[in-house]
Amino acid sequence: MSATPKPAAPGNFTILYFATATSFTGKNVESLPAPLSLRKLGDVLEERYKGIREGVLGHSLVTINLAYVDVPEEGEDDVIIQEGDEVAIIPPVSSG
Repeated sequence: MSATPKPAAPGNFTILYFATATSFTGKNVESLPAPLSLRKLGDVLEERYKGIREGVLGHSLVTINLAYVDVPEEGEDDVIIQEGDEVAIIPPVSSG
């Protein structure tokens, strides 16, 4: 992955995958149409990559424009990912 991903095309946002998210999707980065709610992002990724919700998303951190965000539960206010935003899926990593 390059140090700085290319900006998303107009009407899209960029999603960056790290660690097991990269392994699961086979990608480091991709663009998706905006706007999109953060809660709906899980549905979109599950459609594209069956099993990613349980295998990766369920224990990953998420950032939007370098700020960590909580994925809202049903009934909670949702976060809307806007055109030009950068979302990162950051699974836990181990070292030692």
